[in-house]
Amino acid sequence: MTELLTIATAAAENVDDIRIAFDESSQTLLRIIIAAILFGIALDTTVDDFKRAARMPKAITVGILAQIIVLPGLTFLLTLALGVSGSVALGMILVACCPAGNVSNIVTHQARGDVALSVSMTAVGNVIAIFLMPLNFALWGNLHPTGGEIMRRIELEPMDMLVEVVIVIGIPFALGIALARAFPKVAARSGKIVAPVAFLALGALIVVALTKNLDLFITWIGVVAIAVFLHDALALGLGYVIGRAFRLGTAATKAMSFEVGVRNAGLGLLLVFSFFDGLGGMALVAAWWGIWDIIAALAVARVWRARTSAAAVPA
Repeated sequence: MTELLTIATAAAENVDDIRIAFDESSQTLLRIIIAAILFGIALDTTVDDFKRAARMPKAITVGILAQIIVLPGLTFLLTLALGVSGSVALGMILVACCPAGNVSNIVTHQARGDVALSVSMTAVGNVIAIFLMPLNFALWGNLHPTGGEIMRRIELEPMDMLVEVVIVIGIPFALGIALARAFPKVAARSGKIVAPVAFLALGALIVVALTKNLDLFITWIGVVAIAVFLHDALALGLGYVIGRAFRLGTAATKAMSFEVGVRNAGLGLLLVFSFFDGLGGMALVAAWWGIWDIIAALAVARVWRARTSAAAVPA
């Protein structure tokens, strides 16, 4: 492992200098897709979800704090331990600061976890992320010894990122909540279509983007693959450890694992192209995380589901 990290670190010396091609029309399409995903999440969210969250203060509080404070902090330390380049470090920190998406609800259901807790945490987490995510990323990004240099060169204003997040998360989420409240039956039917279709569209767009930049992807994937693998394992493991530490129960621990471990990397990818001009390491981390995170979460969910089924069979 040490040799692999040394090779990856050496190869990463120039990853900060490359740019991933992503034209304006593709960025617009990505904004629409991310907005649709959040709109779909909101259609499946009701006022009762927030009331339910209020009745589960311990689980919600520790889960949100893990996502907002602990995961970005541990990610910061992981980037230092791995010695990754500035752009890769910023990509990892940005993904860690992103909220969870509806994939966390899907894999929680697959794992036979506490779906109600998962949905409530996703709803609360996305609302909080609208305001805290830009500030959180700016804080950890500027603190990083190499990533901070890139941040200062670009002169990123957290307020500009806040506006972007409000547009692609805040407004669609508010509209979805309003529609779900006014027309619950329509929202219930639409929610089962909008979010999954938008999610598939996001996956297709990421694949197309990687295909268009295939040479760069093949050349540099080794730089981010190990980092993303360890980062994703850290995020999933953190959720599990927190669930166990606070004695939340098996079903709730599964939900916690996925709420902390599954990040909306599509939002991160959009922000990379919007504010960092497709900066190499950041774009590669966000794109590969969006693919690997789903694979890892589904694998964990399948293992958990199999164990739950085996435990339910009488001896």
